[in-house]
Amino acid sequence: MPEVGMYEAKTHFPKLVERVQKGETITITKHGVPVAVLAPAAETGRLTSGEAIDALREFRKRFHGRGLSPDEIKRLKHEGHKY
Repeated sequence: MPEVGMYEAKTHFPKLVERVQKGETITITKHGVPVAVLAPAAETGRLTSGEAIDALREFRKRFHGRGLSPDEIKRLKHEGHKY
């Protein structure tokens, strides 16, 4: 894992971010001591468009023809990514 000093990191931050976007992980040091790691963000768990459509279809089957109670809305909101 490459190391970059604090001053260089501050001066060339946009270039470092581009490297990280390509999958590289960079350690930032201060006086030779590691103080931070610049790494690619973890996957967000987003659905593909097909998965989103399937989830909407399942939601419609599950709740078709009736309203949602406040408790159901809270529960679904808490589940977030499922429906």
